[in-house]
Amino acid sequence: MTMPLCDIVEIELAKRWWAARSAELTTRFRTSREAARKKDGHFTMWFASATYSAFGLVDLYLIPDVAPPLVATRLILSAIFVMVVGWQYRRGVAADWIDTTCASIVLLAYGSWLAFATSSGYAFNVSYYMAYGVIFMMVANLLFNFRIRLAILLSCGIMVAFLTAMLLSFPMPAEYYVSSLVLYVSSFTLTLLVNWKLNVERYHVFLNALKAKLREDEVVERGKELLRLSNTDPLTGLKNRRAIEEDLAAYWQAWQDERRSFAAVLIDIDYFKNFNDHYGHQEGDSCLALVANALADLAQGWDGTVGRFGGEEFIVLAAVSDDAGIAHFAESIRRTVEDLRLPHERRPDGEGVVTVSIGAASTANSSAKRVERLISEADTALYRAKGSGRNCAWVFDQNDGSLGEENEDIATLLKSAIADDLVSLVYQPIRRVSTGRIEAAEALMRLRGRDGRMIPPNIFIPVAERTGAIVELGRWALETACLELIAADLAPVVSVNVSAIQLKTPGFAIMVAGVLSETGIDPQRLAFEITEGREIEGNADVLRCINELRQLGIQLWLDDFGTGFAGLSCLRTIAFDTVKIDRSFLHGATLGAGHMLLEDMVRLIRNHGQRLVVEGVETERHLALLKSLRVEWAQGYHLGRPTALDGFRSLIAAEASNPIRVVISAG
Repeated sequence: MTMPLCDIVEIELAKRWWAARSAELTTRFRTSREAARKKDGHFTMWFASATYSAFGLVDLYLIPDVAPPLVATRLILSAIFVMVVGWQYRRGVAADWIDTTCASIVLLAYGSWLAFATSSGYAFNVSYYMAYGVIFMMVANLLFNFRIRLAILLSCGIMVAFLTAMLLSFPMPAEYYVSSLVLYVSSFTLTLLVNWKLNVERYHVFLNALKAKLREDEVVERGKELLRLSNTDPLTGLKNRRAIEEDLAAYWQAWQDERRSFAAVLIDIDYFKNFNDHYGHQEGDSCLALVANALADLAQGWDGTVGRFGGEEFIVLAAVSDDAGIAHFAESIRRTVEDLRLPHERRPDGEGVVTVSIGAASTANSSAKRVERLISEADTALYRAKGSGRNCAWVFDQNDGSLGEENEDIATLLKSAIADDLVSLVYQPIRRVSTGRIEAAEALMRLRGRDGRMIPPNIFIPVAERTGAIVELGRWALETACLELIAADLAPVVSVNVSAIQLKTPGFAIMVAGVLSETGIDPQRLAFEITEGREIEGNADVLRCINELRQLGIQLWLDDFGTGFAGLSCLRTIAFDTVKIDRSFLHGATLGAGHMLLEDMVRLIRNHGQRLVVEGVETERHLALLKSLRVEWAQGYHLGRPTALDGFRSLIAAEASNPIRVVISAG
């Protein structure tokens, strides 16, 4: 196994001075210094040549008899030296060759000077002058950045040349030879030691710099990896919601600045909960990964960006603008997933393979002034695709009025509705059919416009759900009802009707637990009404949240039973405490077939073990019918209209001796 380079550097730094260097690091060191050594050798040769020529003045003073030819030689050689090294530098000759050339030049320059000096008649002067030979040794070891081996060879050459010239040319006393030898040997040793230390220091500086760079690279790579992980969905490898929202913002900015239109396409895997329940979560993860890969491959062909929006929902952004192109793109996505032929045996529609529902919206065909509105339009189209039987694609049509200017104004109003005291609660009693006494109450949310006009719940609630305002409004309704009814001992139980949007919100159950703790309410005194539908029955996140609410001890009520898409499967999936039959079934019971249907529904729910509430009691005839069917609870205008807190308090005061259960609804 190859050792990491950083570890090799650490080992190298810990080595003793005599230990052999790492071949890999030595090669890296030489490579890193190659350009610097070339430049340094070129510059130093200029300086050394100038110094060599300048010593001609000393020649004129100490050895004037040979000075003229020596000075001329100095100048000629200096010019040649500079030209040779300059030519090598410009031609890109390797640094080792330039250093070898410079070393040879230093030895040649010293030898030329010795040849002239030893032929001078000024023997006494020459005997002192020759001591200046140590300068050449200094040049070899200190001025040039020669490697230690080349420096040793050059210094030895200089010392041998000096000793040879001294012994052959000038008979001197032994003391002179000894002192000169000691001078040269000392200079040889000391300059080589300095050269060696400088080279070792350069090597260690390189190692520490390399170590720092490796650590920096490691930190940068780790940062890139952390950034990649923070922007990547770990299961599918696609961009996660955070990253795709950044891309969405960039697409939107390009649309605002350059009018470069694009489409946002939401993709939802049909009946994914059924798939997970039947095949297991491991196969479910595999299904998500396969669909993600197919979407990524397709998006590349359209120069698009794909990400996982959450759960089994994906989003694709692409520069597609016209209706035909968007429809073709969306259909290509649907067909691509269907062509995977992933088996799905537990689909209620009998398709048998994994499919997707698709909703698309484009900036070219939208009046959206914010990117959130565009996604809301795509989400609306997705819901329509689901409501049309799934395995189909819908493109948002701004002419359908579902997100018109009025709704845009309502969305703006909802942002500050709580702060501006524009929302309130009213309470409608629910009575026991057999006695007529109040045993529950439903609290309904009301919204008032700034002009004082009341906005119907069927108008503002869908807008609140699409914009996400329902989350904050729902929290306010829960806190208000708990404080007004339970904390004031006006009701023993509070239930909040929550939408799928709220149940999908991360931390919803934690928020509910916090409200219960803040208000001091026993969880058994709280119940939630949940409207049946595919987004409830087929969403793993929603079912997980419902389970968390049940673990808190909260009652669960199924609202508007019989009107949604989930039907009996919703009853089978979730253990509701109470079921409310929609008003339409009571109003339709005046005919024989309608009466039988209502009777069958009552019997079904009773046999299933849930308590029963029938909505829409508006006449004495309705009430008599429910008595004949032995229905427990009923609700409607005939039994009591929604009233503000003071009015409801008056109703409770009239029946203070009986226990009361209160139900809160957001709609």
